[in-house]
Amino acid sequence: MASLQQLVSEAYRLRLLSGVDEQLRLAGYERVAGVDEAGRGCLAGPVVAAAVILESGHALPGVDDSKNLSPAVRERLAAAIKESALTWSIKSVSPAVIDCTNILDATRRAMMECLEDLRPRPDCAVVDAVRLSSLGYPSLGLVRADAVSYTVASASILAKVERDRLMRELDEDYPQYGFARHKGYGAAEHRRALAEYGPSPEHRLTFRSVLPRTDEAGN
Repeated sequence: MASLQQLVSEAYRLRLLSGVDEQLRLAGYERVAGVDEAGRGCLAGPVVAAAVILESGHALPGVDDSKNLSPAVRERLAAAIKESALTWSIKSVSPAVIDCTNILDATRRAMMECLEDLRPRPDCAVVDAVRLSSLGYPSLGLVRADAVSYTVASASILAKVERDRLMRELDEDYPQYGFARHKGYGAAEHRRALAEYGPSPEHRLTFRSVLPRTDEAGN
């Protein structure tokens, strides 16, 4: 059982994390959507975005930037967020689409699709590190928004849990790459597998680490 000091510390942390969202609500934006992505810097697999609108004043202990949480805690919190949210959505964009456009545009596409899917519609959106336009309502792109917005932190958990699930599924089809372990990031194990087996259909061929440049390949 948590001590009184731990309970107070967590309540204070959550209050600070909710500051941006509460200020927006005080300004008249009642339904604040938080938006984040997972997998933007990976060499393989989709980029996944999540958007969520939460009930005002409702905070789950433990919610934080997904990178600060263990897989088991993320799984538990993702289920609780979905259960308690006013509305949520998760969308993914494939490596093929990423290669046809670029990773930033693919990320924007996933985020826009999430927001379009929300019912009821948001009054505004807080987005981690990406600027979105033509939404029909204001949006605020903040660097490290998942560290200053409870709603964005919640979205980061949903996106990370879903992408990890998708990468575990891809690992069953392509076990030689170790997707279940490194989730498509540029880990040493992944780079060694690429050197030995070449890229799979789930790799992002426009990423330099996946296919070397012509002058590198000739050396």
